[in-house]
Amino acid sequence: MTGWSESVMNKIGLIGTGNLAASIIKGLRQNQSNYKLFLYDVFSEKAQSLAKEYQAANCSLEEVLNEAEILLLAVKPKDIKALLEELSGYSLTGKLLITVAAGIGIAVYEKALPGIAVIRVMPNTSCAVLQAVSGMVRGKHVNDAQAVAGEKIFSAIGRVIWIEDNKVNALTAVSGSGPAYFYLLTELMALTGVNLGLTEGEAELLARETLIGAGKMLAEDSRSPQKLREAVTSPNGTTYAALDTFRREGLDKIVWQAMKACQRRAEEMEGEYGQ
Repeated sequence: MTGWSESVMNKIGLIGTGNLAASIIKGLRQNQSNYKLFLYDVFSEKAQSLAKEYQAANCSLEEVLNEAEILLLAVKPKDIKALLEELSGYSLTGKLLITVAAGIGIAVYEKALPGIAVIRVMPNTSCAVLQAVSGMVRGKHVNDAQAVAGEKIFSAIGRVIWIEDNKVNALTAVSGSGPAYFYLLTELMALTGVNLGLTEGEAELLARETLIGAGKMLAEDSRSPQKLREAVTSPNGTTYAALDTFRREGLDKIVWQAMKACQRRAEEMEGEYGQ
């Protein structure tokens, strides 16, 4: 662990300052005020605005690479290849690289930057309200202190789970894209509520708050989702009638096909970006 002190672990450089980076910075500042943050973006005004809001330093790329010991790559997947080529021109010995780019496996980074310690992270958009769940993959050169440092960062925006790299696409199908499934269900419930006679305002309020309440129950009640569902369902009652229709119409098959399509597309993206 030589050279990996507590003070060093607090020096984080963010390359890219989009929505995800902004959420991470927000979470770090709300949960840990002693991080030293160094920001770089090709669109300098974005980095400058965040730096001013969250007491961070707006830097050049070279300054970030010199100052930070943890480098968080928060750029679009299509920009990773060019960024790695640029990073290969610098000495990154002893640094931890964390990537949140979708569709690019750890092997790509380890090949481009031999010997680099890299952690791959797949968060979801709930990081904006610090309720993300992030899948984390540990590269072969990451030591225990670096793994702890990476987990600490993403624990500031929600829950974390360590997985193998070959499980990331399955995780994407569940949690990475998962928030959109719930938003779609909320949309459909509200639309149907209008068709059943409610106003748009009434239907959206009822659908939205119902999903929020159900999510809170999942978070705070120790029962499984199945047990919670069963507790709402009286034999041959109204909820039973709705759930029985879902079963007869093949909702389980639809969910399987949709999530499998999501996983398949994630695999295709790995092939595209990994070339």
